[in-house]
Amino acid sequence: MRDQVVIATKFGFVEGDTNKGLDSRPENIRAVAEASLLRLKTDRIDLFYQHRVDPNVPMEDVAGAVKALIEEGKVKHFGMSEAGAAAIRRAHAVQPVAALQSEYSLWWREPEAEILPTLEDLGIGFVPFSPLGKGFLTGAINASTAFAKDDFRNVVPRFSEANRIANGGLVDVLGRLAAAKGATRAQIALAWLLAQKPWIVPIPGTTKLHRLEENLGAAAVELTADDLADIATALADITVQGDRYPAHLQQRVNR
Repeated sequence: MRDQVVIATKFGFVEGDTNKGLDSRPENIRAVAEASLLRLKTDRIDLFYQHRVDPNVPMEDVAGAVKALIEEGKVKHFGMSEAGAAAIRRAHAVQPVAALQSEYSLWWREPEAEILPTLEDLGIGFVPFSPLGKGFLTGAINASTAFAKDDFRNVVPRFSEANRIANGGLVDVLGRLAAAKGATRAQIALAWLLAQKPWIVPIPGTTKLHRLEENLGAAAVELTADDLADIATALADITVQGDRYPAHLQQRVNR
């Protein structure tokens, strides 16, 4: 099945642990690539992302290290994650960036300001993560929802009880649109992303087959110009409350 799938993986943290700090030194990039190839039992990584921009390593060195791996056939394409426009341009000048993976959804639209224009200008694809707002946009989460002790959302300001209540209006809007289309909230949220640009490929996470099938169904949901205008009008009246990361992680994004 190897030629029927695209394998993407990341580098950029000490020992692959996000709690241990950043490490995008060229020698670590190579070590991560070699270790990934062994674990994956494959001869190449299709898409190799820098997990987060490392302020201690020049972007030219990062891109140069990935370029060398591409020239050796061990990596096919270079990707970045949660990078700012300037970092993307610096990297792209050394080794063309194929894709950026960053958060983008109906409740996090910051990429529209600088990131989307940069990607369009450079011909880079966009892979939005958390396209369903870490589950919030599906309507399955409310003020009384209790997360497991190890759930990351426990420390995310946007998921505080008060902010879940405050942001409920967005879920209500999605519910009305979904009912009119005979779709689910999740499908509307994904269809909205797909309608923004033809080079956007959202990456929703799921552990259940029926949710995977539901997500795939979003590709068949057609949002008209009027639908998109209605969504834009509704969003204009909603101010999403709460940061998307706790303070100690917020500093790692959009460098």
